[in-house]
Amino acid sequence: QVHLVESGGGLVQPGGSLRLSCTASGIRFRLYVMAWYRQAPGKQRDLVARIRSDGSTDYADSVKGRFTISRDNAKNMVWLQMNSLKPEDTAVYICNAVSFGSGSWGQGTQVTVSS
Repeated sequence: QVHLVESGGGLVQPGGSLRLSCTASGIRFRLYVMAWYRQAPGKQRDLVARIRSDGSTDYADSVKGRFTISRDNAKNMVWLQMNSLKPEDTAVYICNAVSFGSGSWGQGTQVTVSS
């Protein structure tokens, strides 16, 4: 079974930075597109960033230029570097893995941006 575990969330001031990590097990990691989603209370779950095995990426317009997604296929890990954080970035950030229509989700890690 696939297992995704996130870490790195916390409380940060506006303009600050955080680096989230996701470790995957139980999958052939190189076959999966990895992504970060986020969901605030009462809001829909939205795609933040996506990275394919070849390193190509997609970003939500709201985070372009501020967030960077990366992966290491040898370590079965994906990261989200979050810079210039804004209060509207506050949400639970969730790791996602998809291959051939099969998807898995992590438990999420809370990011709170507040002064």
